[in-house]
Amino acid sequence: MLGLDIGIDLGTATILIYVKGKGVIMREPSVVAIDQNNNKILAVGSEAKRMLGRTPGNVVAVRPLQSGVIANYTMTEAMIRHFLKKTMSGLNKFLRHRVMIGVPSGATDVERRAVLEAALEVGAKEAYLIEEPMAAAIGAGLAVEEPRGNMVVDVGGGTSDIAVISLGGLVVAESLRMGGDAMDEAIIRYVRKKYNLEIGSQTAEALKIAIGNCCNIPEEEKKTMAVKGRDVVLGLPRQVELTTNDVREAIEDIVSSIIRSIRRVLELTPAELSADIIDRGIVLTGGGALLKGLPELIHDQTGIKTYVADSPLECVALGTGKALDELKALKESGSVYSAIKKSSVR
Repeated sequence: MLGLDIGIDLGTATILIYVKGKGVIMREPSVVAIDQNNNKILAVGSEAKRMLGRTPGNVVAVRPLQSGVIANYTMTEAMIRHFLKKTMSGLNKFLRHRVMIGVPSGATDVERRAVLEAALEVGAKEAYLIEEPMAAAIGAGLAVEEPRGNMVVDVGGGTSDIAVISLGGLVVAESLRMGGDAMDEAIIRYVRKKYNLEIGSQTAEALKIAIGNCCNIPEEEKKTMAVKGRDVVLGLPRQVELTTNDVREAIEDIVSSIIRSIRRVLELTPAELSADIIDRGIVLTGGGALLKGLPELIHDQTGIKTYVADSPLECVALGTGKALDELKALKESGSVYSAIKKSSVR
């Protein structure tokens, strides 16, 4: 078939693009910088992310995806077009490509349609959607087509998707509209409340990555990090030192919500599949899987061994690409939604 098979992890924080035969070839922040005076796009991806919180009045850096779905259709379409154009540079622009995009399991029909239309608008011949936990499971190498239970927890930037998968379909699934971004916001609120210091989202994310931990750890293992921001009382720049405990306390409610969802999904899982999950364990994917102490905390709260998939950041993107090879089976199981560009139908 002429054209490429392309998989897209349309993440709230990061977009990853997979091309069959080449693997994941692009990983860029889901950020667009625009000039509000004329609505002109100034930058996309990494360049735009560097502008977050640092722009003059007429320039605003926005995330067109919120909670894993399209919040600003025009900006999302422009962003996908920019990345696909970059991906396909040097290729015949008249080739029509098959595109598979991952969406949260809790996305509404309207949100799914918006994603499909955005893919068709940027030139896809055929556009397909797959739910992110299914894509994550495929990308993590789980045998989703077997009549055995697999449990995957995909903690992304805007959503956390928890699902039990068997025979190529989602048996039980729950999607929380919170993830890494909600943790960053919680850290910002915590630092403002405890230290009277205003910090930005990029600083909060750096804190989470550098010294974050979900579990209580021995005093000698605790880390510290100097954080700079604006004193909310004096209005002047100031620096404070935060510890691992600060970050753990800040994100405690978010992590607890994710674990409660995991327990709810387990409670609704049929007994035979529950037995499989005890044997196989829970697989963590997404950027949130890299949060220190999360697998251990889930194991403590559920009694089920929990481990992080290989390349957790790339699992959904890899899964979207591999899903195109199993398109017929996934369509039959109802795991894939599709749209075909009218002009390509003869």
